[in-house]
Amino acid sequence: MDGYESLDRPLFGVSTRRERLLNLVVGFAVSIFVIVTFILSFASCSGQDYNLRGNDVFFGICIALVCSSLVILIYWYREGDVNPKFKRLIYFMSATIVFLCVCANVYFHFHCTALQQNNTTGT
Repeated sequence: MDGYESLDRPLFGVSTRRERLLNLVVGFAVSIFVIVTFILSFASCSGQDYNLRGNDVFFGICIALVCSSLVILIYWYREGDVNPKFKRLIYFMSATIVFLCVCANVYFHFHCTALQQNNTTGT
């Protein structure tokens, strides 16, 4: 039976505690950025004088769709269907999504500021 013991171990080896902690931290950070951005896409400039902006909502939905491909890739990676070399791709896509969320939040902020200045000057 010694020959069959090697078949019981995971396909790509066991991840270390450090790797699991890094995955959790990266996943938590990306999730927070995406949730905040998605909420701000609906709530930005939502005062009495402002309507819901279609561009902002579309931007938030696009970020959510990009995240769906990352979630699927992470799921496949955890199942063992994806080679471990794709872990770098997962980290790269996570960083890309964070940068996209930062760009969206800056756009929402400056867009609201410009609308408020136009309303106060009467233009």
